[in-house]
Amino acid sequence: MREIQMVDLKSQYKKIKNEIDKAIQEVIDQATFINGPQVTRFQEDLENYLGVKHVIPCANGTDALQIAMMALGLKPGDEVITPSFTYIATTEVIALLGLTPVFVDVNPKTFCIDVEQIEKSITPKTKAIVPVHLYGQSADMDKIMEIATKYSLYVIEDNAQAIGCDYTHQDGSISKTGTIGTIGCTSFFPSKNLGCYGDGGAICTNDDDLAIKLKQIANHGQTIRYHHEMVGCNSRLDSIQAAILSIKLKKLDEYCDARRKVADFYDKNLGKIKGVTIPYRNTNSSHVFHQYTLQIEGVNRNDLVNFLATNGIPSMIYYPIPAHRQKMFDSFNSSSNNLTITDWLTNRVISLPIHTEMEEEQAEYICKQFKIFFER
Repeated sequence: MREIQMVDLKSQYKKIKNEIDKAIQEVIDQATFINGPQVTRFQEDLENYLGVKHVIPCANGTDALQIAMMALGLKPGDEVITPSFTYIATTEVIALLGLTPVFVDVNPKTFCIDVEQIEKSITPKTKAIVPVHLYGQSADMDKIMEIATKYSLYVIEDNAQAIGCDYTHQDGSISKTGTIGTIGCTSFFPSKNLGCYGDGGAICTNDDDLAIKLKQIANHGQTIRYHHEMVGCNSRLDSIQAAILSIKLKKLDEYCDARRKVADFYDKNLGKIKGVTIPYRNTNSSHVFHQYTLQIEGVNRNDLVNFLATNGIPSMIYYPIPAHRQKMFDSFNSSSNNLTITDWLTNRVISLPIHTEMEEEQAEYICKQFKIFFER
């Protein structure tokens, strides 16, 4: 049996090595390392895949969120509603721009923002909602958009963990996550479902005017060289990464199906263990399983992590400390927030290895060891 990894990027690369190597060599031969034709090609490929009018490639997912908030004209003191149970980048950029993060709890089943808590948190200072499609499953976007429309709020989707996910609306139509709100943001960090071989990100919108502004901000606030119309930043997806992503984008649906196959196996073999709750799958979202995250009770989680590691099985805790309890937000007195579900989950979640190259033998071994721990 091959060594078990959380994400097996080496094995994935070997399967597409010839295509990847050829694409990288093409960039080197052309010496078009920045804003080469590969970037434009990937941008168009992703627009077609997502069914969105505009994709603006950028340097990483954190930049994508920051540029989105800058383009919307949010000002210091404006409030942005977001879940605390997420990776820190989601909330970090809010504070970085002098905005005020308003943390709300998550749904205990989906781990995504609790729509019932959003409306209760709206004040005259609220300007935007940032739902996170956590672990690969969509937040309840129909209800979020209803609230946003009612209160004239922007919606910035954090789609870093769910690219490829289909969301089925109440009317039966289907949209890709990241294309429903005012702006969608994603990351191409190597371990993501669509990952490059370095850093990368993208911003999506169907608003023509907003797309122009997003492009300007990502390019030093300019459209015409040396004519800087607004304060911007330098955030680019380089040509080599774009070339790699164009190849992997063609395989994204296949990659998502491979992850679901692993998740199905886990569900079948772990779902009946007392003290273990397998991931909930919302019927209006095609879970793409960026992470396979269980809830556990009745055992010491650290002991479980150590037991798995001793038996050659890596695991991760996403996330052990929620944003509202991070020291960086002390000035907002956020630790006093009553986010009972978030606090409950941070003590009980554990993520198991899941990736496109996992073999059934590996999955069987993981489930066997997991059962041994709970039944001993």
